[in-house]
Amino acid sequence: MSVPGSKKTKVVAGFVVIVAFLTFFIVSSQRHSSAEGKRSDYESIELFTDVMSIIKKSYVEEVDTKKLVYGAINGMLSSLDPHSSFMPPDTYKEMKIDTKGAFGGLGIEISIKDGVLTVISPIEDTPAFKAGIKAGDMILKIDDKFTKDLNINDAVKRMRGVKGTKVILTIMREGFDKPKEFPLIRDVIQVKSVKFHLNDGGYGYIRIAQFQEKTDEDLTKALKSMKEEFKGELKGLVLDMRNDPGGLLDQAVRVSDHFVPEGGMIVYTEGREKDSKMQFTAKKGGKEANYPIVVLINGGSASASEIVAGALQDHKRAIILGTQSFGKGSVQTIIPMSDDSGIRLTTARYYTPKGRSIQAKGITPDIVVEAVELPKATGKKDSLHLREKDLENHFETENKSGTGETKKEDKKSEKKDDKTEKVPTRLEENLQNDYQVLRALDLLKGWGLIKSMGGEK
Repeated sequence: MSVPGSKKTKVVAGFVVIVAFLTFFIVSSQRHSSAEGKRSDYESIELFTDVMSIIKKSYVEEVDTKKLVYGAINGMLSSLDPHSSFMPPDTYKEMKIDTKGAFGGLGIEISIKDGVLTVISPIEDTPAFKAGIKAGDMILKIDDKFTKDLNINDAVKRMRGVKGTKVILTIMREGFDKPKEFPLIRDVIQVKSVKFHLNDGGYGYIRIAQFQEKTDEDLTKALKSMKEEFKGELKGLVLDMRNDPGGLLDQAVRVSDHFVPEGGMIVYTEGREKDSKMQFTAKKGGKEANYPIVVLINGGSASASEIVAGALQDHKRAIILGTQSFGKGSVQTIIPMSDDSGIRLTTARYYTPKGRSIQAKGITPDIVVEAVELPKATGKKDSLHLREKDLENHFETENKSGTGETKKEDKKSEKKDDKTEKVPTRLEENLQNDYQVLRALDLLKGWGLIKSMGGEK
């Protein structure tokens, strides 16, 4: 005689047994997997110590143990990605100096791209910049040493040196028939993070060459200075981050904070560790007026400069003009070690406010404008165009005076006025022949004209 529901009870009991078995199996598998992983780690470490022991015993010359360990750590990190690396004490010390904006060398930001030592960008007003080194150049040799088997640290060491000493870089570039040698003289590199200039009509220009410890502070001073000179709010701003290789993440966030609305996302990072998952939002206060902004980028714009460009683009706070940026969308954490060495380890990827990853892709401009070499101006604004006054036998302009008399313009007074004209600075001269900057300024002025027309309706 069967009891009602007993069949159901047996099914349930059987199900519980199966679940318990599966749970036991999964936990046992995880423990087994964990044990297997630890065993594998121990075997790998044992292999490492065996190799080091053999080298110490049998290598043709006596080898320093620290040198072997440093070499092994460096190889371990460089096998991960182009930006992770080991820094011996002297290199680690130099790295800390770099972020302050002064170091010795050539002035080149480099990376490994497709296995080739490649220039991310030359730093302005440095030996590399003056010699014509460009973003994207492939460095095949440093002096007589081929770069194929060099890591970033070794390459930097070979390019750094005492001021006044010579180094030859063998460069291959798109458009070259064969590699070309660039002889460079080392110098003390002092990077000025921010340069600025106020253009006619209240349109500001700010150039950020690199994100250093005082970049935000210098930017604040530049904005204040231009407003005081113009005696009011700016009509628009060109923010130039072309060939800016990046730098400090916190400075990129602070620069963006000037322009992103309060509470707006600037950048967020995602990684495996809890500490690598961070969000950076715009703080209250210290905001610039809502004037139009054009951000300039190119293939030499990387890392921190891409963070700023991406934030302003996603918030529709600026129009991005130029060419595709470099595409370095990873975050490196500097970890000091007990012997004053350090490791640079990629710990996270960063994303723009709208969740775009920049890694290996870069920022796509809203308006693509290639760099164009313009003829050098001769000092006269109209030197590139034929005007009425340049024609033979042209007659002079006649000005009507208040008494009805007609007078010819006084050429002597014109010449006198020419002598008293303000001599342009080097920055101003460069901007006058910079096609991308001129396009950006035209865009800002057109923006202002359209806005004023709309306001009159």
